[in-house]
Amino acid sequence: TNSASIFKYLASIILLMRTLYLVRHAKSSWGNPGLRDHDRPLNDRGLHDAPKMAQLLVSQGVVPDLLVSSPAKRALTTALFFAEAFKVEPGAIQRDPNIYEAFPQEILRIISDLPDAATTILLFGHNPTFTEVANRFSEDDLIENVPTCGVVKISSSADSWKAFYEGNSKVAACYFPKEVL
Repeated sequence: TNSASIFKYLASIILLMRTLYLVRHAKSSWGNPGLRDHDRPLNDRGLHDAPKMAQLLVSQGVVPDLLVSSPAKRALTTALFFAEAFKVEPGAIQRDPNIYEAFPQEILRIISDLPDAATTILLFGHNPTFTEVANRFSEDDLIENVPTCGVVKISSSADSWKAFYEGNSKVAACYFPKEVL
């Protein structure tokens, strides 16, 4: 019947949808001047916000296929809180050293190299790059700043991560701790 073919078509579109969550690391500590930037831990606010923001995504029914993080301590610790909330083994978090100190083009390359079998991915990293990347996919309202532990959801109709670009992918939602917690 015609309605069966329409249903099949709609189901195929839904299955092809890709969702990328850009997650900026939670608030980190500047307390130890001898500590390398790469090794800065989360501060009390970061330790509070990360599990709560993860729980927010869980409550919305988000089911990630893959978590990819900068290896910087503050980003990886944030990713670990999200992994725990999603019941993902800590060892399953992919660490990509290219996320740390990346320019937007590098993040876009990392996205294009993501495995196509994973359609919902959380990417953990840093500013100012994550704000710049998010704004490439923002149609009208530019995001002034993705705050610490801010999450930007980008929905895409691309059938592969290589085909993920501004023309088929748009910011669908922003979740910032001070607004949602």
